[in-house]
Amino acid sequence: MSTVMIQVRNVPQRIHRTLKARASLARKSLSDYVREELVAMAAIPSEAEIRAQLDAAEPFAMKASAARIVRAERDAA
Repeated sequence: MSTVMIQVRNVPQRIHRTLKARASLARKSLSDYVREELVAMAAIPSEAEIRAQLDAAEPFAMKASAARIVRAERDAA
């Protein structure tokens, strides 16, 4: 996998200290810790991406109402 460098400027000192402490507790370098956090963040779709997926999804109609299904399940128990 090809990699590139990202430089983040103007990070408040408080944030830097917090991230550095978290990295230390995880026994990782700050770079490794932040890279893993970025990977995890990128894996979660943004609100705009979710909306686009929902807009592209085919509409469907349920054959029975949700209330009726829940009631049937409760009555069966």
